[in-house]
Amino acid sequence: MRGIPSTTPWRVVAALAAATLAASSAAATPAQASPIQADPARAATRPLTAKAPDEIPCPKPNVKPPAGRPPRPTPPPDDPTQRAVGGDALATSGLVTPSGSPKPPAVTATSWLVADLDSGEVLGGCGPHVYGTPASVQKLLLAATAMAKLSPKATTTITQGDVTIEAGSSAVGLVKGGKYNVATLWTGLLLNSGNDAANTLARMAGGKSGVAGTVAAMNAEAQRLGAYQTHAVTPSGLDGPGQFTSAYDLALIARVCFDRPDFVKYALTKTFQMPAQKAQKKGGFQIQNENKLIFGYKGALGGKTGFTTIARHSYVGGAEQNGRRLVVTLLGAEASPLRGYQQGEALLNWGFALPKDASVGKLVDPAVPGVSRTESATAPPDDKRGATTPTAAREAPRGMLTLGAAAAVAIVLAGTPLLLLLTQRRRRRDRRRPTPTQPTYR
Repeated sequence: MRGIPSTTPWRVVAALAAATLAASSAAATPAQASPIQADPARAATRPLTAKAPDEIPCPKPNVKPPAGRPPRPTPPPDDPTQRAVGGDALATSGLVTPSGSPKPPAVTATSWLVADLDSGEVLGGCGPHVYGTPASVQKLLLAATAMAKLSPKATTTITQGDVTIEAGSSAVGLVKGGKYNVATLWTGLLLNSGNDAANTLARMAGGKSGVAGTVAAMNAEAQRLGAYQTHAVTPSGLDGPGQFTSAYDLALIARVCFDRPDFVKYALTKTFQMPAQKAQKKGGFQIQNENKLIFGYKGALGGKTGFTTIARHSYVGGAEQNGRRLVVTLLGAEASPLRGYQQGEALLNWGFALPKDASVGKLVDPAVPGVSRTESATAPPDDKRGATTPTAAREAPRGMLTLGAAAAVAIVLAGTPLLLLLTQRRRRRDRRRPTPTQPTYR
């Protein structure tokens, strides 16, 4: 249990202490524990309005998969706790939608999710926690990890390692020996899905550890965000053994990105002039944003496209309409009859048509004690706050009453109103995060 501020009103202190003593008593008699008390993932949710997760088939268009499509990588074994992160209703490989909602559009994506970026409410999904291969939408995890670490004005000289990428994969055209600033590299990453830009940014953000250090930081950031099914092997999203994510995890990652004004600025850039490199006798050239959502969709906030022959098409897109910001994530899609961003458009339209209180689950908040999600996303590059460790999470920060002191106050201040007690317990339950067992990737 977290510490209690010393300035907390005495009635609240008493309520918290009483709730703690009650929880301790329940723990001493596990045979009487409720299912929610026994399952931390279920404890992280509140009452849902969704249909029961009984594997309702997801709407699919009547099209055949393309010939020659390679087999999907074998995912890690499913962990029931991970599949329930955000709510029990999300633990399905099929469709989950609010009761009474219209049928979502038929798309070829093997999994997808629509959520509210501000409230965190999940509006619906298809296999939200089903493992998928990310392709270039993994660049959003790179942005969520490294964008706050690098000054946009910082410059670097391109190395051979930066431009050594898989033959035929996307590149923004960086020149070995050329000099570019970080803002140009982020623009090239998000507009042209430059794998050369991803390598360069990862090298810079990793310091002495280089790209490997950044990949490790990306995985740590995924854990901090609650994206427990995400494991990065490359900073760009180029396929690697054991590299997976899920539609739910992508929404957690995208939420951090869309909270950053600099990310949205890059993601909404339609065209950009890459600078000439005179020393290398290379002229400048123009690039165009590959995310077609921003060219015609009302309130588009940007996003990211992705494709590899193994992952197929992946997509993340955000939009704001009538003061409401939604995000759509999808994995494993085919480009016919609708391209990835068009499938995203159709799902966003479906989401915006739902009432604002529609919900089947929740996007969990990042594990940063005492720091809000927005503060974490907009922290300056020199911010020193790190991920929570189990030990640190149990320690009371300065200015807090210890649990023993709170209990003593409870004894003196008996008779706290029951309503206040229940309110405090509910607030703590809504903030609680699951601690699922992490899979081993090989």
